[in-house]
Amino acid sequence: MDTRWFAWTMQDGMQQDSGQVHFDWQMSQNGRCWTMFFLIVRVNKRQLLGVLLAIVCFTNVGCGVLPEASFKLASESRLPKWVRLPQGLTAANLSLTMNYYIKLSGRSAQFVLQDRSGRIIEKEEGKMRCKKPFHPKNRSQDTPADFYPAYEAITVKGVTEIIEHRKMEPIFYITDDAAVWKQYDSIGC
Repeated sequence: MDTRWFAWTMQDGMQQDSGQVHFDWQMSQNGRCWTMFFLIVRVNKRQLLGVLLAIVCFTNVGCGVLPEASFKLASESRLPKWVRLPQGLTAANLSLTMNYYIKLSGRSAQFVLQDRSGRIIEKEEGKMRCKKPFHPKNRSQDTPADFYPAYEAITVKGVTEIIEHRKMEPIFYITDDAAVWKQYDSIGC
């Protein structure tokens, strides 16, 4: 009968900020052992922390915690239709932050509505309707600066709004432009 087993051991190094990792792969067959693989790697604790943080970022949990980008609603823009103003507050007394996330399950947006003191009034998840932002059909595509304006269709509480990014800045707008909505309907995402 063929039996195989693997032994992984970790040993502490002599220096305080580095450790020694000892990998030993052995195969046992009919009572005889052969060492098939042996490797010693010195790992700096800071490098190990960096690798662990990178692994966490590439998991659904890590990316769900760290936004890809964060934007504030422009003061001259209207609030999304799904926002219900609490009694005694006006749009001028509130701020709306939108965070984009890339998760293993896809792209999403989170909206955080706060009052002037920073108290969270409402937090909502939004589903991004398209795989990527869309742009006006009549724009030239010659330079990277032509990336703007960019639009994202996002649904929150069953209400779809089109988010407009006019230029590279941490500000977003809610658009009611009929041409943009017509283009969104024609894309079908």
